Amino acid sequence: METNPATGTGSLLINLKCPACGAEYDAAQTNTFCIEDGCNTTLFAQYDLGQPLDKAILKDRPASMWRYRELLPIIGEENIVTMGEGFTPIIPVKNLTEDTTGNQVFWKNEAGNPTGSFKARGIGMAVSKAKELGITTIATPTAGNAGGALAAYAARGGIKAVVYMPKLTPKVFKDECRLYGADLVEVDGNIADCGKLVAEGAAKYGWFQISTLKEPYRLEGKKAMGFEIAEQFNWELPDVIFYPTGGGTGLIGIWKAFDELEQLGWIGSKRPRMVAVQSESCDGIVTAFNGGKNAAEYVDGGFTIANGLRVPKSFADKIILKVLRDSQGTALSISDSEMNDALKEIARKEGMLIAPEGAALWQAYKKLKASGWIKSGETVVLVNTGSGYKYLENIEI
Repeated sequence: METNPATGTGSLLINLKCPACGAEYDAAQTNTFCIEDGCNTTLFAQYDLGQPLDKAILKDRPASMWRYRELLPIIGEENIVTMGEGFTPIIPVKNLTEDTTGNQVFWKNEAGNPTGSFKARGIGMAVSKAKELGITTIATPTAGNAGGALAAYAARGGIKAVVYMPKLTPKVFKDECRLYGADLVEVDGNIADCGKLVAEGAAKYGWFQISTLKEPYRLEGKKAMGFEIAEQFNWELPDVIFYPTGGGTGLIGIWKAFDELEQLGWIGSKRPRMVAVQSESCDGIVTAFNGGKNAAEYVDGGFTIANGLRVPKSFADKIILKVLRDSQGTALSISDSEMNDALKEIARKEGMLIAPEGAALWQAYKKLKASGWIKSGETVVLVNTGSGYKYLENIEI
């Protein structure tokens, strides 16, 4: 696909590649995941990182994820569907010093994104690429935030959105989908049940599915968090990054971003230890990691106040586990009562009403610090994935 210099983004996109078997796919075509011999692996966008590219290009660019446009997959600038997502703030933990003594601890706070969560990144990227590829209807299963983001970005991009959501999801998530004009289907089940129905509908009606990590581009939007963390820490990465892990797109994306930045020469070989935090309700990654396994089992213990963590089995479980081990990281699960307590503690002491998924990270951090896994002098980043305002009916005040 040729780029028109007048409207081009300067993207260095080459193709799509399977990280498991190495199969390559044409990025100018519509793709889902690797289908070679039943590989069923998320495809990674590949870029020409041998090109000389200086960090100085970022000077004076807008403070959004699109400031890194050469390392993102949209070719034509006219196809970018954006509402200013990305370049969210790094906020130091200020008042809970009894828990942070000896460490610098920061929130990467995604709550200010359009539609109130980090889903704006991945969905914004997926909708932009769908527009570029001529796709007219997009469907997704969701635990909440992804559905609202898809509804909003599809509305802005002139694309039809179909959203399947569990009935137990808080009403605000359903309302925003309907307000943005999406077709919303409530399902008596979990996100995996929704995913099966989306697949059936896609086969019948020709919708394009953007289920988590079953298409290549949501990953590229989430990846920008890694670029931002590197830039916001002056290209010296923190020692530990905590990430709430349902589907795990952001964890994988952040790790991919660091690899690309090193290839460009913008950072060195140092990597943070990655920590996957799950709900006790759906802790397949934690169980697999602790058991030394390379794949996770299907686990669903039912409702959790952290809707985004009710993912019984990530499509990319093998990649998540590899990132944790390659980074010398770890995984742990947190109960709903612990999340609720942490959410209130952070609200009352730090003035931040964060999502339960983010609150789970605070409890995980305290546990790993108490155990000595987090060492004195280390810098820690906790990725709060969304706003707590959307979860108020789940929270005990």
